[in-house]
Amino acid sequence: MDNSALEKELRDQRELIEKIFVSVEKTRKYYLWTMWGTVIVFVVPLIIAAAVLPSFINTYSSYLTGSGSGL
Repeated sequence: MDNSALEKELRDQRELIEKIFVSVEKTRKYYLWTMWGTVIVFVVPLIIAAAVLPSFINTYSSYLTGSGSGL
């Protein structure tokens, strides 16, 4: 293989590697946004439920026992 063919092959490989890099970066950003979407849709409501649920259970149990405030 002569020198010019080797240089052409290296250029072709460089172009393909750059295209692969662009594709990998797009995939990485997609997974990052998917992770943030999961946190927003699943984890945040769990945290809110953990904060609100004790108050709801307390109100509901006091209503069931008849010691409520007459709601």
